[in-house]
Amino acid sequence: MINFNGNIVESPTFTADNRGVLYGDGVFETMRYSGDKIYFWEEHYLRLMASMRIMRMDIPMGFTMEKLEEEVIKCLTANGLAQASARVRLTVYRNDGGTYLPQDNGVGYFISAKALQNPFFTLDDETYEVELYKDHYLSADLLSTIKSTNRLINITGSIFADENGYQNCLLLNNNKMVVEALNGNVFLVKGNTLKTPPLADGCLRGIIRKQVLDILGKVEDFEVEEASISPFELQKADEVFITNSILGIRPVTKYRKKSFNTGVARKLLGMLNAKARLG
Repeated sequence: MINFNGNIVESPTFTADNRGVLYGDGVFETMRYSGDKIYFWEEHYLRLMASMRIMRMDIPMGFTMEKLEEEVIKCLTANGLAQASARVRLTVYRNDGGTYLPQDNGVGYFISAKALQNPFFTLDDETYEVELYKDHYLSADLLSTIKSTNRLINITGSIFADENGYQNCLLLNNNKMVVEALNGNVFLVKGNTLKTPPLADGCLRGIIRKQVLDILGKVEDFEVEEASISPFELQKADEVFITNSILGIRPVTKYRKKSFNTGVARKLLGMLNAKARLG
């Protein structure tokens, strides 16, 4: 069941003029829900509002944090997931009308939910190999930092990874710097230093990226750098991991001939789970 503009329906009906379909004119948030709460809901909500402003969408008066949370819970309840763990997607699209220039900057939305097996973030010991995706590049600009519904590089990169037996790919910007993975932000570990690309390089303003940076800022074991990462640094790293709102932290085990440790990712995952439940 889908929450379509506040109404629970089995399948939402869109017109042939839907701008999300025609132009990728929309934004979205993918969130993890467990038991009775949306993990890091305030951060997701604030990012959604910021993304809508960057896209020059009109934000309805009713789009308060409390109201949208109610609509998420309504969708979860309709799917029998209110007391379970679930992946939730909230998509906002601009109203029909116009070509590249919209006739109306108002918005509609829909919310979907699917069950997850685990109530918290977990790690597994499976091989997780990545490669660089160099067919297309991300732009180092503000639009790259938001979750718009135009994700062509993520789609073509995922097909490339699947065809070549990789579990993921790392994306480069037009300066040939490592920016992020197909489905999350990237952290590199060398000694006691953790490094992640800055937003200025075009990486997604990731919710779990922010949580990990907050955690690292409160522990004395590590130094943190938000700095550009060259592809050459990957083979010198002790550890590489990916963060996103559903997986939490996903360690990379192999890049070309380099194998990585997973100890730092495991340590941080426990802290992230605690933060998610308390936050």
